[in-house]
Amino acid sequence: MAKDDTKRRALQIAQRLAVDYADAKCALRFRSPLELLIATILSAQCTDDRVNKVTAELFKKYRSAEDYARAEPAELENDVRPTGFFRNKTKSIQACCQKLVEEHGGEVPREMEKLVQLPGVGRKTANVVLGTAYGIPSGVVVDTHVTRLARRMGLTKQTDPKKIEAELMAMLPQSEWIDFAHRMIWHGRKVCTARTPNCAACTLASVCPKVGLAVVGKRRK
Repeated sequence: MAKDDTKRRALQIAQRLAVDYADAKCALRFRSPLELLIATILSAQCTDDRVNKVTAELFKKYRSAEDYARAEPAELENDVRPTGFFRNKTKSIQACCQKLVEEHGGEVPREMEKLVQLPGVGRKTANVVLGTAYGIPSGVVVDTHVTRLARRMGLTKQTDPKKIEAELMAMLPQSEWIDFAHRMIWHGRKVCTARTPNCAACTLASVCPKVGLAVVGKRRK
């Protein structure tokens, strides 16, 4: 019965978020699946705003997977330096693009199995690319916002992103997987923040158990 209650709550949350964030979309700017893949790799431990500032110039300079694969490592490192961990990100991007060139004709695959075989690409990154660039609902993107909110909303007790994703996928219809993640991320940034969630202004307050919260936010004036 508890599982049924949790699934019912998940559907209610999804419905309310759909009203509150009808236009929610990925904050990373891109014009192609390759650009989104590169931006997502760069977004690790970095804000989307900073990534967008870097890619505004990066995407003018590198137009194809071959461009990244053939770039001088030191030059590419300098180009992505502001996103942090620039050496590791450069290695991942170049190895990933080399494999794209050698095995996929420079194109980003549309299959989860092929994407996660690319260097620097895990399930989360693959879900971002498949869902946002191709419109393929392969799963639910579980980032720090989705992890925090899913636990706070009592949808999961898990801490491992893969286990959280599996539970969310079981609760929600596949047609909701892509948008649900975008909306949870927006809600996590605008209302249900990590330190001071504004529960008084939250449309989910009546269905959210507020797990782990001693203070439920600011009072509405």
